[in-house]
Amino acid sequence: MKQSKNNRDEARLIRLKQVMDNTGLSRSYVYALAQKGQFPKPVKLSERSSAWIESEILTWIDERIQQRNEKA
Repeated sequence: MKQSKNNRDEARLIRLKQVMDNTGLSRSYVYALAQKGQFPKPVKLSERSSAWIESEILTWIDERIQQRNEKA
């Protein structure tokens, strides 16, 4: 099955280090927020490996910025 470029961009997977770099959150806080449903959940790649969908992380960041701007 062939995906369009746009679908591939939306489904780009990033690892925990990049999630932490992009958000400024610690490893434990990323997992704690995800468990509470307040952060995108990781995609299980294998028994010991997970990644996040980059577009979901970027959307989460945009939502935090929007919340900040609404309060200002």
